[in-house]
Amino acid sequence: MMKQEAKAKVLVVEDVASISQVYRAFLERAGYAITTATSGSEGIEKIEKEAPAVVILDLNLPDMRGLETLQQFIARAGTVSVIVATSEGSIKVAVDAMRFGAYDFVVKPVSSERLVTSVRNALEHSTLKADLQMMRDNFSRDSFCGLIGKSFSMQAVYRTIEAVAASDATVFITGESGTGKELAAEAVHKLGRRSAKPFVAINCGAIPRELISSELFGHLKGSFTGAVADRPGAVKQADGGTLFLDEICEMQLDLQPELLRFLQTGTFRPVGASRTEKVDVRIVSATNRDPLAEVSAGRFREDLYYRLHVVPLWMPPLRDRGDDIVEIATEFLARFSEREGKVSRVLSDEAARKLLAYDWPGNIRQLQNVIRNAIVMNDAPIIGASMLAIPDATRVEARPEGRPGTPVLSGVSALRSREEVAARGNADGVGVLDPERWKDPSDVMSLEVIERAAIERTVEICDGNISRAATYLGVSPSTIYRKRGLNK
Repeated sequence: MMKQEAKAKVLVVEDVASISQVYRAFLERAGYAITTATSGSEGIEKIEKEAPAVVILDLNLPDMRGLETLQQFIARAGTVSVIVATSEGSIKVAVDAMRFGAYDFVVKPVSSERLVTSVRNALEHSTLKADLQMMRDNFSRDSFCGLIGKSFSMQAVYRTIEAVAASDATVFITGESGTGKELAAEAVHKLGRRSAKPFVAINCGAIPRELISSELFGHLKGSFTGAVADRPGAVKQADGGTLFLDEICEMQLDLQPELLRFLQTGTFRPVGASRTEKVDVRIVSATNRDPLAEVSAGRFREDLYYRLHVVPLWMPPLRDRGDDIVEIATEFLARFSEREGKVSRVLSDEAARKLLAYDWPGNIRQLQNVIRNAIVMNDAPIIGASMLAIPDATRVEARPEGRPGTPVLSGVSALRSREEVAARGNADGVGVLDPERWKDPSDVMSLEVIERAAIERTVEICDGNISRAATYLGVSPSTIYRKRGLNK
């Protein structure tokens, strides 16, 4: 840490030479590199050329004065933290400066300890701002390898895929049906070194029990009734590339040892063959079940689970992805309008709200069907809410499903006590659990009223940001849209 601080550059913008020298002495003794400017214009020039980590700014400069000085510096500072230096009689100005974006203020004359502490804290703040900006620049993407969405949960998916793609590690994808598990598997393949080789997908739950070995490992002519010719299996077809085992937890238990043996040795024997063959494939598997629950129930081998579960990747349900729902719907509108030979459509605001209010048990696959139905059945250029073949926002609470093998988590800052709820109050400013309002049974309010008060107050605290309010309340955004609509 001290090595980092010793390299940090502090820009002192102060027109009084004696004060500037005092600052320099204090900060150089603490290990900082100091550069100075005696005017606002010189200070702005040095911010742009020398990229200091922290700026100490006097608000009364020869060419700039007051909060206008700060505004000009903040506009050019980027992730640099600005400390305002002010005289004792200008505390109000310093407080106003904090509202305009200053990180801290010091009062002249300032002690060495106070100045160094402020700079140290400002440096940490600048570092955090820079890291956050880097994350936004590098990781905030609207789409990725066919996947659509910029929600926080999808950014995590994108980063995991990028991190694992370059290796040959086995990937285990979990998530509800229709969340895009196969698209994620294809993305792992496309970004990896095997991208020029085949990507072969096999649905372990859709193949009859008696044919699964043949589908996976192939067979020789005459090895069973109907085997009229030699046929390579999925394993052979994927040689050099990626084999995607979808719905892996639906594979029959007595067939799992054969797959485990292949994963351990890389060798297999086609049905009816006497010799083994060897291939080089990467394995990506997926399931919409909780694999650990399947292991506990004795339906899935534990050793096979740990052989497959090297890098886990969880695909979030659509109901938890907020505004991604509208983005995906918009993409489907353009895609299916072109496919059906119709003019491109747009969603009305009412239709968008209806999409957000629904909890999408069928996830992206269901949304795709709803949008295609609207395109086929209507010629209007604007898709209204009535054209969407989904129920009105009257569904019960969104299903409490979390990641497979993990507990369902509550909101980040859910109200934890009666006292906290009473202190925060409801939308009209009166605590819904205030003991003064609960003196006898006639004062009792219904859960619907209390719930509505909690929702409205949280939305207000979050400045109308539904996704953030949903995080605090521990529910999905669609739940808030739905309950606000029902209670109006």
